[in-house]
Amino acid sequence: MDNDAKLRPIYLIQILKERTDEDHYLSTPQLCKILKDEYGIETHRTTIKSDIELLQQAGIGIQVTRSTQNMYNYIEREFDNAELKLLIDAVESSKFITKSKSELLVSKLVSLAGVNKAREMKRNLAVDGRYKPENERIYYIVDAINDAINQRKKICFQKVEYNVKKQRVLHHGGEKYIFSPYSLVWDGDFYYVIGYSDKYKDIGSHRVDRIAETPEILDESAVPVPIGFDINKFINTMFRMYNAPRKEVELICDNGVMDAIIDKFGIDAPVYAWDQQNFRVITEVAVGTVFFNWIFGFRGKVKIKGPEDVKKEYSEMVREALSALD
Repeated sequence: MDNDAKLRPIYLIQILKERTDEDHYLSTPQLCKILKDEYGIETHRTTIKSDIELLQQAGIGIQVTRSTQNMYNYIEREFDNAELKLLIDAVESSKFITKSKSELLVSKLVSLAGVNKAREMKRNLAVDGRYKPENERIYYIVDAINDAINQRKKICFQKVEYNVKKQRVLHHGGEKYIFSPYSLVWDGDFYYVIGYSDKYKDIGSHRVDRIAETPEILDESAVPVPIGFDINKFINTMFRMYNAPRKEVELICDNGVMDAIIDKFGIDAPVYAWDQQNFRVITEVAVGTVFFNWIFGFRGKVKIKGPEDVKKEYSEMVREALSALD
């Protein structure tokens, strides 16, 4: 009996948290019945009242609606329904998270709403059928990279790519990459690790789901983060984390694309007046195919003004694309 008395308040919290919310309540007789049927604990209604009062004094968010039969509900959720829906949508839409892991995470998130709201949320869930990876090792890869970042150690790994038969094969014949990881970032539905490459002697990135196996954490200390290096600024210069030489470029942009410029380069993007229809942007970018594709997508509303070598490279790419139509 003494043990039942100690455990009873814990069971009450669990019951109320799982089965009540702002719209659903349990009465004193209902709580007594659940404790008896499911936990084997005989409880008097006055004991329920005193236990609830004790839990309230301890700061537990239980609301009491007083009547001939007091009604109780749990109102102190870690997340409200709107927040849970945002988290669920993020999990469901992520290409990085496998289907089985998505289902597990969504189930855990939904359970935080309580059984009644969980039913409502499950009815409203829609899965868009987008591609989900099957590689469960990716979570161990992320853990290893995170450990290396915390330990300030280099990592060693191989990368994979798909051949024409859609088979995963080792990239560059199984070349091993030595990398000093600085940060894990999310960009365009994929995880990337940003850090210093021993091979290129520069800061770059690798897509995490393209790493073949869990990276080996080396005993060698990582190359320190360069003084003045700004991870957010670096991310803004990249296009889908595409590794390419970074250069300062000057763009002439139609006034109607300001939202897109801010989305890409941030609210602090260096923007200057040009004429009544256009504005000028001077910023550093990773100059390569992905950047040029981004420019091309604006159909002339964003033009490269300089430098000349970047303009020339873009022109050559456009000519090659046009020649492929012949």
